[in-house]
Amino acid sequence: MGSESPVILPVIDFTSPALNPGTSEWDSVKSQVRRALEEYGCFEAKFNKVPPELRDGIFGALEELFDLPLATKMRNVSKKPYHGYVGQYPQVPLYESMGIDDANVAENVEIATRSLWPEGNHGFSKTIQSYSEHVSELDQMIRKMIVESLGLEKYMDEHMNSTNYLLRVMKYKGPQCSDAKLGLNSHTDKNVVTILFQNQVEGLEVQTKDGEWIDYKPSPDSFIVMIGDSLHAWVNGRLHSPYHRVMMTGNATRYSAGLFSIPKAGYIVKAPAEVVDEEHPLLFKPFDHVEFLAFYYSEAGQRAPSALEAYCGV
Repeated sequence: MGSESPVILPVIDFTSPALNPGTSEWDSVKSQVRRALEEYGCFEAKFNKVPPELRDGIFGALEELFDLPLATKMRNVSKKPYHGYVGQYPQVPLYESMGIDDANVAENVEIATRSLWPEGNHGFSKTIQSYSEHVSELDQMIRKMIVESLGLEKYMDEHMNSTNYLLRVMKYKGPQCSDAKLGLNSHTDKNVVTILFQNQVEGLEVQTKDGEWIDYKPSPDSFIVMIGDSLHAWVNGRLHSPYHRVMMTGNATRYSAGLFSIPKAGYIVKAPAEVVDEEHPLLFKPFDHVEFLAFYYSEAGQRAPSALEAYCGV
């Protein structure tokens, strides 16, 4: 008897020039997005709006960034939990990351850049802002498809205007051995949508609903799209928020850039009445994402099997 084929993530093509709302191409891709997010909570997206030179350039920018002295990187700070520099943690010694809020806005990127390079670094700023702006187009397209597929068009403007963007860039050192070492703990994202782009070093694993871990084989021209707990709550559990982790082997360094659409502070995440019925009773009470994030990073939040259920489960 032959062995079963390994599970792979769905691949969805967003490259058609005819991919516009109201077209047959749009409806076809929209149905693929809905199925993938119901079953896996994530998928691989083919998306050609980010030029090859910019895809290459983002990794050059990340190498330059993470090669800065530790004291300099620690100037990347934020009042929001987990938005600034993270590193030097004994539990995940291979991992460090940094964040830039509203990285699709040139002025914000320039401010963040000057905190690290007081004299400025135009090449870095331009690469970060341009990359974020291009990838945000994919985020908006996917979220419009999600809203449409659930029949929630009346909430479209509110939903699209309820978020801003965080670009979180990450470095994982190779453990210098063939045994798999933990790069980042198993977790669900807490935001709305995450779009991840990485170099060709493997490590990302996504857990299926039945507990199997899928190894993601990175492609130089595709992105991983994943939904987080805030969207899972907004759609009343109709889309899956997947657990994922990073496991590292070998000597190579893994770089990745994640664009996170995140509910704005003060915006209340609340499931619309249209997604609540007898078959789908309300799962979560309304909540503020920033307050939820603070709970997640508390001792109680870290201890809970599901921080979202512990914080606002019905």
